[in-house]
Amino acid sequence: MEPQIRTLVDIAGTKADLRGRADMMLERARWAGQVFQRYDRRATMAIVDAVAKVAHANAAKYADWAVEETGFGVPAHKKLKNELSSTGLVDFYRNDDYVNPRVDSAAKMVKIPRPAGVVFALTPSTNPVATLNYKILLALMTRNAIVISPHPAARHCCVDAARTLMAAALEAGAPDAIIQIVEEPNIPLIEEFMASPKTSVILATGGNAVVRAAYSSSNPAIGVGPGNAPVFVDTSADIDKAARRIVDGKSFDNSILCTNESVVLTLPEVDKQLRRSMQAAGAYFCDAEETERLRALLFHPRGFNIACVGRDAVLIAADAGIRVPQNTRILVTPIDQIGIEERLSKEKLCPVLAYHVAKNRSQAMAHARAILRMTGAGHSAAIHANDPAVIMTYGSTVEAYRIVVNSPCSQGAAGFGTGLAPTFTVGTGYFGRSSIGENVGPQHLVHWSRIAYNTDADVPFGNFDNLGPRFEGPLPAAPADGMPGSAAPRRPMATTSFSGGNSASPLSDAARDELRRLIAEELRAVLKER
Repeated sequence: MEPQIRTLVDIAGTKADLRGRADMMLERARWAGQVFQRYDRRATMAIVDAVAKVAHANAAKYADWAVEETGFGVPAHKKLKNELSSTGLVDFYRNDDYVNPRVDSAAKMVKIPRPAGVVFALTPSTNPVATLNYKILLALMTRNAIVISPHPAARHCCVDAARTLMAAALEAGAPDAIIQIVEEPNIPLIEEFMASPKTSVILATGGNAVVRAAYSSSNPAIGVGPGNAPVFVDTSADIDKAARRIVDGKSFDNSILCTNESVVLTLPEVDKQLRRSMQAAGAYFCDAEETERLRALLFHPRGFNIACVGRDAVLIAADAGIRVPQNTRILVTPIDQIGIEERLSKEKLCPVLAYHVAKNRSQAMAHARAILRMTGAGHSAAIHANDPAVIMTYGSTVEAYRIVVNSPCSQGAAGFGTGLAPTFTVGTGYFGRSSIGENVGPQHLVHWSRIAYNTDADVPFGNFDNLGPRFEGPLPAAPADGMPGSAAPRRPMATTSFSGGNSASPLSDAARDELRRLIAEELRAVLKER
């Protein structure tokens, strides 16, 4: 694997060239962000709405393209996700103002919104365009500039989608370079963006390695961890509805969302009825031999078999030598234990669902807790029940920040059909060693300066009504790289100065190795094309 990485560095150019490319894009973004911060809310939302409208109109086009390019998921389901991450996302946050100051007369305080500046956003191959839409709109709602680094396996659809949204933003009056995308992503170039002092915050969506690399970059980072959602079906549940919702959730986009149902936990009293109802909804229950075949197919000594990610249940069954009806939506593998020894109790980004019958409620909840502690801590869990006491006990027991009730977990935890915020970046909080425990939204890309008055009654509080952001001084000059109003185009800079004169990347060797391991397999296809 290592020789392939060296070849990639040779293709991309020298380290100085890479740093110059990153620096030029980030400098343009920094200028655009400084200009954007002077827009009022009306102008800001006009840009947001224009971009969201275009993203929604192209939802089907990029859903089809993403499936064709990556081989992951279901076009109709990706279309829904692309729609949710466009106008659906904006409508959810429409009444939240991240532009105007907030005046609290009682506390004698004024809060002024301060955008991060330049957001460097990594997007995954699993939900490529939906995540791109979502991160761009979060940045625009908060008047930030954004540079997108798409996953190499979804590069073509993401580049085209980003260009489409860029054009919409410019047409609506956004500063040039407010949206940019790295059209030829590679590991050394990503390292330069992540390490640059011109990057204000890294918004990382991906596996543990990407998130740890982001946190190790020396820049502020918002990262999330993997999922492994346990689903408890209690005796108080409506079993038929629970079965349909579980199958709907697990089959949604071939289970590629990290919020997907991973292991069903239920009780002896409802086991038979739940099996029958799930079978009626399109689930195929494997026998012991078939379960072993799937276990061997999905997991190998290096981890999960990525060839199975987001593939159709019937195709996965065929690869395992299992004959199933053509209308099979998910494959269910009954297991006798929960833990590291049972690989099927780990995360599976494909329509294969583990199924375990616990002895009682207490054991089921303990198993749910164990599933999350094994992998997916802080992420998501689901329960199908109608007893509030059971639901409260489950929610208090599992170490997850999203507990979805009587809803498909794949969709519900991501904001489909629940009151949770629409998201494609799920915070795993302290349980999952992430900085944020909620669904990541625009509030995480803006901080607030506080003008705090003396609380003494003798000190009067000023009248700040109808006072928007006020700036002194001229607009910053555009960087001389061919942008409107700039001087003649310049050549990329050969080097970038870092604080203290240190030109080495702040990424640690361990973080860099993890990032390489994560992306190297997908980069093979890129190298072959060249």
